[in-house]
Amino acid sequence: MLTELGLNVTAEAVYRCMLSHPKAGVAVLAETIGVPEGEIRDALDELSGLALVRPSAEHEGRLRAVSPDIGMEILMARRQADLAAQQLRLEASRAAAAQLISEYAELTPAASTPGVEQLIGLDAVRDRLVTLTREVAEEVMAFSPEPVLTEAAIAASRPLNEELLGRGVRMRTIYPDSVRNSRHSVEHANWLAGLGGQVRTAPSLPTRMVIVDRSTAVIPVASDNTAEGAVVLTGHGMLTALCALFETTWATAQPLAEVPVCGPNGLTPQQAAALSLLAEGHTDEAIGKRLGVSPRTARRIANDLMERLGARSRFQAGVRAVQEGWLPARA
Repeated sequence: MLTELGLNVTAEAVYRCMLSHPKAGVAVLAETIGVPEGEIRDALDELSGLALVRPSAEHEGRLRAVSPDIGMEILMARRQADLAAQQLRLEASRAAAAQLISEYAELTPAASTPGVEQLIGLDAVRDRLVTLTREVAEEVMAFSPEPVLTEAAIAASRPLNEELLGRGVRMRTIYPDSVRNSRHSVEHANWLAGLGGQVRTAPSLPTRMVIVDRSTAVIPVASDNTAEGAVVLTGHGMLTALCALFETTWATAQPLAEVPVCGPNGLTPQQAAALSLLAEGHTDEAIGKRLGVSPRTARRIANDLMERLGARSRFQAGVRAVQEGWLPARA
């Protein structure tokens, strides 16, 4: 149960055993749990590092387990710190991906860059995606930034999704949090999950993207107009960066069946993402595109955040967010 908070199985067993048998030494713990004494000592080192066991004030040389309420508070605080650090790494990865995408956004059809192929027009993009997905052998990873899935798009995608999942292809898709407000979008995600697909949502997505078998990626030339065309990337370095971006986003995204959890500052993931974009000077339209919501909704979120911070301007909101610890201080 505590592995999600950073404890391995043996360390958790040792911690539980010490709570039940406060006087047990290494030998007794090993016999009770059924593991070698060397593993018990390694587990005690881990528990000491996490401050879950401490030297006894009454018995010199003996360790004691801290009470569960204190122990859980320690583990939760460490987990929250890890998640905050992971979020910072995610933002860095997004910035790197955005720079990578911009480098290829103005490619011409005659471009001869190795590992890059340009597709002109929506028909060419759709044809290539159909070919790639039919050739996929193991895995499809996708960013799908539409705020709402249309019923027509869902109906068109179902036969191919069913065929892929039926032959054991792993499918992982990340949508913006806004799809949670669409009944037929949620029903489609549940349908995918019933066939073995995995669906999560994130506060914002940098662009539309499909990665096939970790060897080919398709991204639009212009994220705000997919009809302009796309680029197909096959270079090893580019695929490594894009796969890392997906995995980092996936790790912090929420399964669709779960309700997004507010952070320690009381902000939802969507509000936290909007605040970060607001502080960076993005317009309502740009924030809406990143969050998968309308500019009007983005404006409402921004106004709510400004009101909570008691700010009269967006610049002042960014300053106060840093002062309140809602955003990291930047040089």
